[in-house]
Amino acid sequence: MVINEIGLRENVAMVLNDGFGRVFWAKRSGQDAWQFPQGGLDAGETFEQALYRELQEEIGLKPKDVAIIQVSKHCFKYTIPTAFQKNIGGRLCLGQKQKWFLLKLTTSPDRVCLDCNDIPEFDDWRWVSYWHPLGAIVPFKREVYRLALMEFHEKNYALQQLNHDEDMQAC
Repeated sequence: MVINEIGLRENVAMVLNDGFGRVFWAKRSGQDAWQFPQGGLDAGETFEQALYRELQEEIGLKPKDVAIIQVSKHCFKYTIPTAFQKNIGGRLCLGQKQKWFLLKLTTSPDRVCLDCNDIPEFDDWRWVSYWHPLGAIVPFKREVYRLALMEFHEKNYALQQLNHDEDMQAC
């Protein structure tokens, strides 16, 4: 994992859209904590490479199962409360520096696999309304979630409208 010079872990986070305005919301294994899938970059890895690796490790999806709709213009940063800060590779991790991705699921939700890794990150998931995470995420991540969801809002809404219009034409 990559910890930068100011103690922030380089990271990717993903908002996975079902095409109807809802987003993938996952429960951390053994906890009552829900979040978007996310994960740290390995040394020499690009943000996009980390995205696809984390997508596979955490929820069992492959690159062909999603489409990248939008990438955040900037990395968003947050500080981890002192009680949760860890020493990683000889450096104290004070927080996260995240590049966010808005993804659209292009396959069946049945392909989601939470236990395809030796140590599952999540033990439950569901589709939730787009803004639901803001009221449900731990407080220290809330501002980053707000900024990312605000940036992706227009594209998310456009996906929802496109699928709604296609459903109406099919009737």
